[in-house]
Amino acid sequence: MTSVSPDAGRIWRGVRIPLAVVLLLVVTGTLLVLARGEQTTGALEPGSYEPGGGRALATLLEREGVKITTVRTAAEARDAAQDSTVLITRPDFVPERLYGQIRDRARRILLVQPGPQTVESLLPPVEADVQDEVESRAPGCQAEDAVAAGNVTLGGMLYRSSLRQAQVCYNGSFVELPDRETTVTVLGAPDPLTNERLAEEGNAALAMRSLGKHERLVWYLPSPADPSLGAEEKPLSELIPAGWSYAALQAGIAVVFLALWRSRRLGPVVTEPIPVVVRAAEATEGRARLYRKSKAAAHAGETLREAARARLRPLLGLTRDAEPAALVASVAARTGRAPAEIGALLYGHPPADDAALVRLADGLDVVEREVERS
Repeated sequence: MTSVSPDAGRIWRGVRIPLAVVLLLVVTGTLLVLARGEQTTGALEPGSYEPGGGRALATLLEREGVKITTVRTAAEARDAAQDSTVLITRPDFVPERLYGQIRDRARRILLVQPGPQTVESLLPPVEADVQDEVESRAPGCQAEDAVAAGNVTLGGMLYRSSLRQAQVCYNGSFVELPDRETTVTVLGAPDPLTNERLAEEGNAALAMRSLGKHERLVWYLPSPADPSLGAEEKPLSELIPAGWSYAALQAGIAVVFLALWRSRRLGPVVTEPIPVVVRAAEATEGRARLYRKSKAAAHAGETLREAARARLRPLLGLTRDAEPAALVASVAARTGRAPAEIGALLYGHPPADDAALVRLADGLDVVEREVERS
């Protein structure tokens, strides 16, 4: 009779082509990953190829001879900012003290979409106005970089400034504060710097002119996990306004007085009649029957010994934590029996059956009586 079950040869011929295809896909994917090298993700990441990343801008700047240093902590940005341009992608995470240290060292700073509170603390001459949609906007100012770039894709947060020398461009989405030491530029949205929109309008020209004026660019990506910001953390008690503290104190006092007013004294203990009265002898007999039914002679014997030892210690003037040797010696001296006999009776092997349990109980009873009589 011929077997129709598939053998190893048939199985291999059936799966070798799918296996070859899967292996080819795995090898191709691995080679592609290795060829592209290490990649990063995230908004305005200089190594990210995502639409919101900054890989395209970083590549253009490097081709123009700009050396880019990517940092992720305020301490690294401060150390690398000397005589360079600093791009701060999320300025809302940078405290005023650390920003001041970076500004004192850098020659140019570009802040991307700082919030109203950040602008108020870092750039007092600038005020955040409103938010508007991102669209193509004309310069509308005399700033050199904006005029050279022409129309760009901007919007987002709009700003205004009371400084006469400040250049407010693109309907307030681009503000330049020229200074002898450090020029600060505020950008209302990150769109002109991203991979997705760098090629639109004059975005590339504005980005290149804003970030490529010096040989070194510090690309600072702030993060709330930055250990450099630990010194800026404040306890919760300092963040609560003083008025709230007084209100909480008054509310607490009111709650205490309310509890005292509504509280009632506990009356005497209420006794309830027991539905069934069980005599002690019946309870003991019932427990003994349970021990007998479960054949727990050893457990019952240990219970009898522990009870006997507990009664003997005060009779002999011993404490509850007296050592077994002291208890055996005292009982032997009081009764005149051999210590080995007393030790076997109080700490010996557990009884194996009911007969041995009865003999143990009798022996313990006799010893207790002898100690009481002596």
